[in-house]
Amino acid sequence: MVDTKSITKTSSSSALHQSVQYLKGVGPRKAEIFGKLGVHTIRDMLFYFPRDYKDRTRIQKISDAVIGAEITIQGKVLGVQARMARSRKNVLEVFVGDGTGSIAATWFNQPFLTNKFHVGDRVFLHGKVGAYKYLQLLSPEYEIVQDDEANAKEGSIVPVYPLTEHMSQTHFRKIMKEAVHLFAAGIDEIFPQEIIRKNQLLPINDAIVNIHFPETFESLKHARFRLVYDELFTLELAMALRKRGIKEETGISFKVGANVDSHIRKLIPFTLTNAQERVIQEITGDMRSNKPMNRLLQGDVGSGKTVVAIYAILAAIANGYQTAFMAPTEILAKQHFHTMQRYLARSHVRTHLLTGDTNLRQKKNSLEQIKTGQVDLIVGTHALIEETVQFHQLGLVVIDEQHKFGVVQRLKLKKKGVCPDVLIMTATPIPRTLSLTLFGDLDFSLLDEMPPGRTPAKTIWVTQDRENQAYDFIKGEIAKGRQAFIVYPLVEDSESFDLKSAVTEAKRLQSEVFPSHQVGLLHGQMKSSEKDKVMVDFKEKKYDILVSTVIIEVGIDIPNATVMVIVHAERFGLSQLHQLRGRIGRGSEQSYCLLFGNPNSSVSNERLKIMTSTCDGFKIAEMDFRLRGPGEFFGTRQHGLPELRISDLIKDFPILKKAHSDAFELVSNDPQLTLDTHLRMRERVLETFKDRFELVNIG
Repeated sequence: MVDTKSITKTSSSSALHQSVQYLKGVGPRKAEIFGKLGVHTIRDMLFYFPRDYKDRTRIQKISDAVIGAEITIQGKVLGVQARMARSRKNVLEVFVGDGTGSIAATWFNQPFLTNKFHVGDRVFLHGKVGAYKYLQLLSPEYEIVQDDEANAKEGSIVPVYPLTEHMSQTHFRKIMKEAVHLFAAGIDEIFPQEIIRKNQLLPINDAIVNIHFPETFESLKHARFRLVYDELFTLELAMALRKRGIKEETGISFKVGANVDSHIRKLIPFTLTNAQERVIQEITGDMRSNKPMNRLLQGDVGSGKTVVAIYAILAAIANGYQTAFMAPTEILAKQHFHTMQRYLARSHVRTHLLTGDTNLRQKKNSLEQIKTGQVDLIVGTHALIEETVQFHQLGLVVIDEQHKFGVVQRLKLKKKGVCPDVLIMTATPIPRTLSLTLFGDLDFSLLDEMPPGRTPAKTIWVTQDRENQAYDFIKGEIAKGRQAFIVYPLVEDSESFDLKSAVTEAKRLQSEVFPSHQVGLLHGQMKSSEKDKVMVDFKEKKYDILVSTVIIEVGIDIPNATVMVIVHAERFGLSQLHQLRGRIGRGSEQSYCLLFGNPNSSVSNERLKIMTSTCDGFKIAEMDFRLRGPGEFFGTRQHGLPELRISDLIKDFPILKKAHSDAFELVSNDPQLTLDTHLRMRERVLETFKDRFELVNIG
């Protein structure tokens, strides 16, 4: 039972786990509001960091104001005047004096501010000095402060927190000051002295004090460095432990010699690229080892990842093991299945397809054959991870476009065998930042060479006034016997978005734009059988144009399609645009990606410029990551990456590299974190990640 009397200053870490309600000024009712911020305990409070700071270190006198210069002043409200200007604009003027002079803070068309200011209020103002009949600050930043706060704030750096409604900055700062004063000393230091010395880190207690109430911007900088390093080191330590744990398991040692190699190559009807040969060597090296493979194969759209996967699959099957291949959608699973059947037509490999729409009788038969070892290769969607699917002897797991799956789904499939090898494939290039965090536990292989005969697509930004010319161009391509995709962001019209939709536009295009051509429609709300029929019909050229949503983003292979139109292109992320562009250019003919877009922001404008300037997927991924940030890039919440409280993976990349290097070195020297000086770090990792990562042999 927690003592409900007022808490006294303590250096005990146990006090940090008390409810925030016991802080002066909180109480049970306000504790519920704090809970909405994720602040439940006193420790949560201390680690709830400011989102910004107000610079009160350079308060100037009004008498020193220079027209055209920026100024920060502190003063008292002398008068408030709201009036209508000749231009019919509402004008609010708040006259402020500081004993050396007066100035008018002026806002246009913001009448709601009128009731915020009262004569006698103490205010801080920051803005650019102008002059009308008198000195003015036009639309300045402002803060109204309590009398008892004004002196304390003068000459200080003031933290600004991300808060909910019903909570003021002033009140929150007051409570935070109390929490920091009483409890910052009770936070345990998790780092041994060698890490603190090596990186010149502030002690954790000083860092907490200075992140909330820094005396100088220099002390704030050192505090932030310490806390960012702390957060990223914990993340990297989890990755290092997971990678070490996988390597410590005993896996399958496959025999992949000259005989197996020659049999596999007889089934591949073309010469592999140098990049494919290099990656096959990396994969077979892993497979021969008795440590489980945990490898990520990156390759841009069309670089030949599937053939590399087939090599690994056949090597596992040649050793008497089963292989599971999991794809994110039914369309993609079926396409992979048919592609593999073509390659394996002259082999004795027994294949089965297992998806959500497999009928019950067929599914029951498949499950029995998988369980008894009568099937060698099982291709499917997440239907593969259902409890009813039991393998006879699973030796290799291949996962395509793995960012579409969560960590838990991947682990479920892996656990259907005894330490099987895992090969993960992605055509979405992963920025270096994420390769150190989200995928820090994987070994990397890169296909950085295209097979011969692939011609890069030409990308053209088409503004609204040129759309009819683009349609004429498509007719010209169809006249040459080619086909086209036209992609829309929505399935059907929506009241929430002023965007064109696939269903409505397919009808319009057929009747008004392409009346003498065949227009097909494909979207995610159709039944599986309908989607399959549309895809087969398009492949067999029964349609000249396929109108679709982003369902075709990954894996659709129609070599005869030479035009990709993306409507409202400004609404798509860069990586998604690049994936869609990858659906064309799969034959020897020149292909064209037409971006129909009218961007209304600098970011969307930048996206379209980038797309027209490069086809390099890795450059595009880095730029996309910078424009959108980690949260949106992969939908990282599903991946087990914890929410970062203070770090910015882009801005703090140099600290991330340092934390990565230190964490992996530490785990190589103390694989179980059993040294006394490492126990607190071990506890931190387990507490932070809990079930998020499969931390083998720890805790």
